Amino acid sequence: MSTSKPSRRSFLKAASTSAAAAAVAGSASLGALRAAAPVHQGGGKLKIGIVGIGGRGSGAAVQALMAHTENVLWAAGDMFVDHLENGLAGITDAMAEQKRQDQVDVGKDRRFVGADAIDKVLATGVDVVLLTTPPGFRPMHIEKAVEKGVHVFCEKPVATDAPGVRRVHAACELAKKKGISIVSGLCYRYHDGRRAIVQKLQEGGVGEILAIHGNYITGELWSFPRQAQWTEMEWQLRNWLYYPWLSGDHIAEQHIHTLDVMAWIKGDVYPAACASLGGRQVRTDPLFGVVYDHFATIYEWEDGMKGFSYCRQQNNCWRDVNEYVVGTEGKANVFRHTITGKHEWKFEGKNRDMYQNEHDAMFAAIRGGKVINNGDYMCKSTLMAIMGRMAAYTGQRITWEQAWNSQEVLMPADVTLDMAPPKVEIARPGITKFS
Repeated sequence: MSTSKPSRRSFLKAASTSAAAAAVAGSASLGALRAAAPVHQGGGKLKIGIVGIGGRGSGAAVQALMAHTENVLWAAGDMFVDHLENGLAGITDAMAEQKRQDQVDVGKDRRFVGADAIDKVLATGVDVVLLTTPPGFRPMHIEKAVEKGVHVFCEKPVATDAPGVRRVHAACELAKKKGISIVSGLCYRYHDGRRAIVQKLQEGGVGEILAIHGNYITGELWSFPRQAQWTEMEWQLRNWLYYPWLSGDHIAEQHIHTLDVMAWIKGDVYPAACASLGGRQVRTDPLFGVVYDHFATIYEWEDGMKGFSYCRQQNNCWRDVNEYVVGTEGKANVFRHTITGKHEWKFEGKNRDMYQNEHDAMFAAIRGGKVINNGDYMCKSTLMAIMGRMAAYTGQRITWEQAWNSQEVLMPADVTLDMAPPKVEIARPGITKFS
């Protein structure tokens, strides 16, 4: 989710999947569709707004436009004018390469800068909004979109604290009643090979599952040097990865993908408790705020199964992003889509672009008068990640009930560039208290 101007190549790679045919072919197998009162059924223009137009946001915008030729980017907002203009330029370039630049129609009067950009984008009459700001803002933004009756694509995680998760969960329940689609950026759920192997595992492909081992072990991500004209708030917003109130720490912002797959394999049954180790070994410079650079978490399920979860963001080290499953009758390599043992199996199908699949499915559902609501798993996987962070920060074993009922609020109710950001310190296990 870089906040620099995305490259044309990155846009085209994300947008290369054909839209309408893939949407019809793929959306039915994704589950979570239910009949609803027709919403934008059939053809016609769908107006799309976006709030948070950095690298990931701009990529999501292109994928939304590629999902149907009558999808139009209508309004855009960001906290910073340079993000807004660079992002729109990148989207326009990418769509021009596809000879579909007419789908970008964001007039000057529909470009908004500031903390209230969400309100202004929603007020332009958009049908769908893409929410790709730092995660701390997501509860408020999702609530406002649902209240307005606007379909939502939201990146992960959906909050940085438990009260935020509860707010989003309530908004998603309201969205069901209103026939509003909520599609999550937990993109592995829309990956063809992963869908196939998870189904096999749920059907007993390795027998009884004894353990799941999940890794998101990678290198450092981006950061931006401090500029003299920036306030402390602007500094933190532009480097949001490194502040838990904005990102949730990387166990939530990035490793959530792995944790979501672990819960998905278990049939969306979530762990009862966890214990975790974590800290800062390499990223100790103030440039990296107060987040950790590694976590090692043991998740415990009610049935006795354990999940072993490891994530790290350190350069010049071994890397691995995958999930491994051990059962009574075999083993599975989830990323490789293979099962060895009693029931040998390998996925032989075609893997379409999972990022494009999300948008193809969403817009096919909207135009077909159906609803996709990913709210339950996107909230619970967010809480699973936050629970792991709580356990690492405090050094305590944390139960699901404790995590769900936590009263710790990291995200301020209102954010302005001239205010002081929340006071945050580096967590110290055994000293930092659970709340």
